[in-house]
Amino acid sequence: QVQLVESGGGLVQPGGSLRLSCTATRTIFSIKTMGWYRQAPGKERELVAGIISGGTTNYADSVKGRFTLSRDSAKNTWNLQMNSLKPEDTAVYYCNVLYGDNAYWGQGTQVTVSS
Repeated sequence: QVQLVESGGGLVQPGGSLRLSCTATRTIFSIKTMGWYRQAPGKERELVAGIISGGTTNYADSVKGRFTLSRDSAKNTWNLQMNSLKPEDTAVYYCNVLYGDNAYWGQGTQVTVSS
């Protein structure tokens, strides 16, 4: 069993930055994929950034050049650095790990971009 704990959400003005973190409660190896998703009110959950086991990272077109996904293996943590935030980035952000035959989700963290 793997638990994922997210942190770092909050309220930020347009143009500002936030850093989200997703920490696994135990060391896990050889994940298949890891991703940050978000869900805005009335919208479907969408993939924002993801990394596959070979290390390739992909981003949604809407966040390319603004968001960066990275991994701190020593801390079992994946970070999402979000810069130049826009009001349309407002959503609940979730991390997801595909490990073995199971998918694990964090509890979600709210990001609100507003002046």
